[in-house]
Amino acid sequence: MQNSSSDLLIIGAGLTGLSLAYFLRNSGLKIHLLEARERVGGRIHTLYPVGQAPLEMGATWLGKKHTALVSLLDELGIATFEQQLGGRAIYEPISTSPHQLVQLPANDEPSYRISGGTTALIKHLAKAIPPAQLQLGTVVQRIKRTESGVEVISNRGTFTAKKVVSTLPPNLLASTIAFEPALPSSLQAVMHQTHTWMGDSIKISLSYTQPFWRKPPLSGTVVSNVGPIPELYDHANVEDTAYALKGFLNGAYFSATKAQRLQLVLRQLEKYYGSQVRDFIAYEEAVWREEPYTFAPYQHPILPHQNGGHELYQRSYWDNRLFIAGSETARAFPGYMNGAVQSARYIAQILAPSTDG
Repeated sequence: MQNSSSDLLIIGAGLTGLSLAYFLRNSGLKIHLLEARERVGGRIHTLYPVGQAPLEMGATWLGKKHTALVSLLDELGIATFEQQLGGRAIYEPISTSPHQLVQLPANDEPSYRISGGTTALIKHLAKAIPPAQLQLGTVVQRIKRTESGVEVISNRGTFTAKKVVSTLPPNLLASTIAFEPALPSSLQAVMHQTHTWMGDSIKISLSYTQPFWRKPPLSGTVVSNVGPIPELYDHANVEDTAYALKGFLNGAYFSATKAQRLQLVLRQLEKYYGSQVRDFIAYEEAVWREEPYTFAPYQHPILPHQNGGHELYQRSYWDNRLFIAGSETARAFPGYMNGAVQSARYIAQILAPSTDG
């Protein structure tokens, strides 16, 4: 595929890139996807350890309000199941008082998980892409406008196309890829000031043979203002035959070692569950700040969802040769899986309005 030519180059084979290729599958366009990682999925990354529950190290939850994502799952025949919260939660409001067990109110908008793990969606989408159209391990370095289209220069050669769509987080795109000619300064400023969802996150999981947290008066749902784990949830598989606890670790611990983070996790959970938390099968974590194909340091402090769905992302550039897509660019639910799917559908309708997507 090196030095190949196509109608459309898609940079990034995460949920946006794969969904875009899927929506355009009947468009007649010659499409190629370039992915820097040696795997597809981007910020969707499910681990499948033998004999354990699928472990979500990336995007996990959705709701019925995420209509673009729900519609795609229905189309692909992928089932979902409700996140189990239980009737109570362990709540730790301040460090000077012991944790409490509180009643959870009725949940009118429950969260759902994808049966078989979120990567099940990625696998279904990837099936629609002929292997020759996807190149992994391809790190884009420069994008150049030409008289007839664009050139994309990578570590694996130069690719030419009539149009290119980037699905990378905007700050990563602006920080790691050079453009010739330069993009408008207003767009560059917005990209550098757009929050990369998941980029600050540390996800952790502990697998167990039995769900001891379901025994009264315990709970697998934890909310703590003390930390270092602010949130924790029951993470059993859909069949409820393999068990885990999964949550977030405060992002400030990205510079600690994995062993140090594990001890921080165990010490906090020991307060709630006692010594049985140390009888885990396996500990897994994902420090997304250390993922060079997701996160790039910000030039200035950034707020969550800052500039998500910005108006400048709804435009095309270089006389309709360049489009900036991705979850952060979506007008609704930017940063979430729904945003990724919505962005892909939006771009697909621009590129091939006659296709049914």
